[in-house]
Amino acid sequence: MKPSEISQALTICITAKQPVVVWGAPGIGKSQVAQQTAAALGRKVIDVRASLLDPVDLRGIPSVATGRTVWAAPSFLPSPSDPPSIILLDELNRAPAMTQNALFQLVLDRKLGEYSLPDTCEILACCNRESDGGGVQKMHLALANRFEHLDMEPDLQDWCKWAVRSNVHPMTIAHLRLRPTRLFAMENWIGGQQESDRHTHSGGHNCSCGAERKRATRAFPSPRSWEFVSRMTHQNPQNGIAHALFAGAIGEADAVEYSGTLRLYRELPSVDAILMNPSKAIVPANPAGMYAVSSALVRMTDVNNFGRVLTYMKRLSQEYLAFYVQMLVAAKPACQHLPDFTKLMIATPELMS
Repeated sequence: MKPSEISQALTICITAKQPVVVWGAPGIGKSQVAQQTAAALGRKVIDVRASLLDPVDLRGIPSVATGRTVWAAPSFLPSPSDPPSIILLDELNRAPAMTQNALFQLVLDRKLGEYSLPDTCEILACCNRESDGGGVQKMHLALANRFEHLDMEPDLQDWCKWAVRSNVHPMTIAHLRLRPTRLFAMENWIGGQQESDRHTHSGGHNCSCGAERKRATRAFPSPRSWEFVSRMTHQNPQNGIAHALFAGAIGEADAVEYSGTLRLYRELPSVDAILMNPSKAIVPANPAGMYAVSSALVRMTDVNNFGRVLTYMKRLSQEYLAFYVQMLVAAKPACQHLPDFTKLMIATPELMS
């Protein structure tokens, strides 16, 4: 399921009071989707890193009252007087087996010893898949059977909608529109280990010849690491440093491609020039430039200048106009109610498809 579908499914599970776990590769935004969904529902997120807890951390500290041992629940667990909340058990399957065992009762029975989870609190978990590495442990079957399980995959359209709302650099968005398969790719990641492809010589022995060596990388492209790249791009680093910074986030090969795309950015017209004279401002001659300008204009559009922006965008092909309209609706929904937007949708409803 793509992130927007995960968010809808989480809303259903939370409303139905059904514990749910979101599975997916590292860096694709599982925790962020969970937090955004909670915020949309008006819920406070209680971020509990299960991998950092011992079983005793969940049960609390014992004390003696009226001759009997009682347990003081940890402060991160909500009380009935607290506002509606969601306990987010992040990286649940990195927790030791004993900690997972301690969570059985909380997830199914909504209790931990003498503590009871308030009716206004629900449980949500996020886990990396075993196949992606990351030091995860197999989730105990008894705990797994207490959850609804959802699998999340990155989606470029969802990411772009988030990106235009989150000040991601226009050229980062443009680059991925042209190379959608690079939003997430782990094929060159081998855990940062200097490993080599091995082959067998005629004599039967193995070696690591230079011609066969595989380039190891600690970095790989993911929705999270592309956000890192955007942050660096906003700082306008010098060429040599820029490449090292990009490679440190997304790997060498993707950094080379991204640096090439970024060189086109210097040739683009300024947004201010477009807004001043939308009918005569320069139109980029390449797809990367058109996507970058479209992304930048989404960020600058408001109810006062929409007509001028639309004048310019109509000079581009319908592909880029459709991209602009869809991103605008996601980032600034108030623009949908403008007369010029209504006329555009009546004339070309296919822009939203």
